[in-house]
Amino acid sequence: MSPEKKLRVLIAKPGLDGHDRGARIIARGYRDAGFEVIYTGVHQTPEQIVTAAIQEDVDLVGLSCLSGAHRHLFTEVVKQLRENGAANVTVIGGGIIPPEDIPRLKKAGIREIFLPGTPLEKILAWTRKNVKPAK
Repeated sequence: MSPEKKLRVLIAKPGLDGHDRGARIIARGYRDAGFEVIYTGVHQTPEQIVTAAIQEDVDLVGLSCLSGAHRHLFTEVVKQLRENGAANVTVIGGGIIPPEDIPRLKKAGIREIFLPGTPLEKILAWTRKNVKPAK
């Protein structure tokens, strides 16, 4: 990361899933590692997440879902980012994601999936390697 521009990360909980402990831990981890972090809270629609991502000019959107609605919600966020001229925003996901759903999510544009128990340092290292700040 360049010293003049920190990566901006938006962490969001799409859908009706209200369990946000993991998302808050990830948000805090990014913040403590020097990233600029926006946390939208629970019960966000894909439209709300995309609007916030564009307004906040983020480089990365991290989605968390434990409810089983990840296939629809995650892909809808990617679709709407593309439709709104923000296809350059990297999207990652986490939560309770069955392994058989991961290839479908990646094909839809989710760059990486981090399952429960993934060390925070692994997520941060992946981000530093794969996400570059917008100019």
